Amino acid sequence: MKKILITLSFLGLALTLVPSLLVLKGILELKDHYLLMTVGMVLWFATAPFWMKSKSPDRQNDGKESPKN
Repeated sequence: MKKILITLSFLGLALTLVPSLLVLKGILELKDHYLLMTVGMVLWFATAPFWMKSKSPDRQNDGKESPKN
């Protein structure tokens, strides 16, 4: 499941970068650019938070307390 989320996230990032380059080269129209970038943004923000979760600094050791000196 995590690999699917990562793949979809990077697809979303690609949909925010590639259309800009295609508009710059004159291959893609501006209205299509807006649509693709919106889809990419929604895809990124819908998938990235689920696999980019990080543990808080005090829970880095699987919730175990660090040894005291």
